Amino acid sequence: MSKYRDALPQMQGGFFLTDGGLETTLVFHDGIDLPHFAAFDLLRAEDGRQRLREYYDLYARMAVEAGHGFVLETPTWRASRDWGDLLGYSRDQLAAANRDSIALMTEVREAFETVATPMVISGCIGPRGDGYDPGQAMTAAEAETYHAEQIAAFAGTEADMVTAITMTNVPESIGLTRAAQRAGMPVAISFTVETDGRLPTGDTLKEAIEAVDDATGSGPAYYMINCAHPDHFSDALEKGEAWVMRLQGLRGNASRMSHEELDNAEELDAGNPHEFGALKRGLVDRFGHINVVGGCCGTDHRHIDAIASEQRQAA
Repeated sequence: MSKYRDALPQMQGGFFLTDGGLETTLVFHDGIDLPHFAAFDLLRAEDGRQRLREYYDLYARMAVEAGHGFVLETPTWRASRDWGDLLGYSRDQLAAANRDSIALMTEVREAFETVATPMVISGCIGPRGDGYDPGQAMTAAEAETYHAEQIAAFAGTEADMVTAITMTNVPESIGLTRAAQRAGMPVAISFTVETDGRLPTGDTLKEAIEAVDDATGSGPAYYMINCAHPDHFSDALEKGEAWVMRLQGLRGNASRMSHEELDNAEELDAGNPHEFGALKRGLVDRFGHINVVGGCCGTDHRHIDAIASEQRQAA
């Protein structure tokens, strides 16, 4: 039975951290081979599951020490049908992996959560295609059918919500939101943006958020931005605009490089963690309703620690 599904604590205020770039940490820092960037595949073996547990323990402990809440995003960004097929998973095996990821997050929550630092378990969902390139986008109806399978696996667990990370286009976001609504799951939609602050399809954040809200009756609990350095999107946000008030989370990239440059890079660009933390604090100060903050590609515990430190100083 879920703990917060009917009343997400991040919707009531407070400050919530998330983790950093899971996949880039595993690949570039740990030297782990992740076929198709699928971190959930580590759940197959005990040593892989243990590495994931260590990863999440580090961030959960950091949140508690800083006095912040935490959103536990499962390692299931690639745990949907098409990616599962590429990895040799049957439908039943894929559903089991999604459920096991929630069990892992539940273990972490039981070990670290306090009354002052609530921990929300979120089933992480990625796009059907690439997180940087929308490719051949589905219709909203196709996306609803596709993503319903993974959402159904989460709905029967202790997951409090689902979060769609690196969404590149509006129709898929609409379909995914409708699938979550049908399953009774709160959903956050997190958009990938380019160096100009627009989605890879060319839509502005304003256009994307308003389109999804219009098509779903303001279905998402909130929206987020991911996979971009804060410098890439800060100028696109207009204080006081209704659509900006729907934006509650930020998961930025460590690097200022474009997605094309990052795809072609042979080494990880971790940027400057302290500068990253200061930039995130500046955005939180500027937009006081933004309260779910973490990292994406290239970020690690240093970046999240910098965010936590900046937030402590601002309190």
